[in-house]
Amino acid sequence: MADAPVSSSVVPTASAMSTASAASAAAPAGATASATSKSGPADLAQGDYRRLQAAVEELLILKGIVNRDEIDREVAAMDARSHQRGAAVVARAWCDPQFKAQLLSDAPAAVRSMGIEFGPMHLIVVENTPAVHNVIVCTLCSCYPRALMGMPPQWYKSIEYRSRVVREPRSVLAEFGLTLPPAVTIRVHDSTADMRYLVLPQQPEGTDGWSEQALAETLSADSLVGVALAKVAG
Repeated sequence: MADAPVSSSVVPTASAMSTASAASAAAPAGATASATSKSGPADLAQGDYRRLQAAVEELLILKGIVNRDEIDREVAAMDARSHQRGAAVVARAWCDPQFKAQLLSDAPAAVRSMGIEFGPMHLIVVENTPAVHNVIVCTLCSCYPRALMGMPPQWYKSIEYRSRVVREPRSVLAEFGLTLPPAVTIRVHDSTADMRYLVLPQQPEGTDGWSEQALAETLSADSLVGVALAKVAG
């Protein structure tokens, strides 16, 4: 049951709510969830994915489409990515109103102007305001803006987060240490196979005039997903 008086919406509406009562194999940071040491459906699914990945890799190598070194290089490049790209994009938006307008209207073009190729998927940037707070999820699997954020954290992929944040977003955010005023509307955005979201947090108070680099340091991966705020260290 969603926490009253939260006004929350899922964009688009989640179609996988039948999983809402499923047990979680991993919990969001700070959540008091079931023990993660026990094997569950998520663990079994991960094993299936690994076997499928290995089979596809071997098939591609056998057909001469790629070789092992190319695969290893791509995997290493993906593993090396972090949220710093996304933080740089947000910091630019805070400093440049024209870039911010483009980012909100045509995010792929905006990130390309920074030399970041997002690929074939569509990117939508949603802006937090004093009245609206945005949160990102993928209810079906673990779709994540990897070109800007790197690999998703384990809690983002967990059944617990994916099922609960669409039903009780205020409670989930509180477990991350983020308590929002009752009047703030929470919007939950559901990623899909061909659509990714990025949150544009509110700029921390007292940071006007800061450089893009300094502003980027106020951002964490959690703040770009919407489970935390941008904040000044210390």
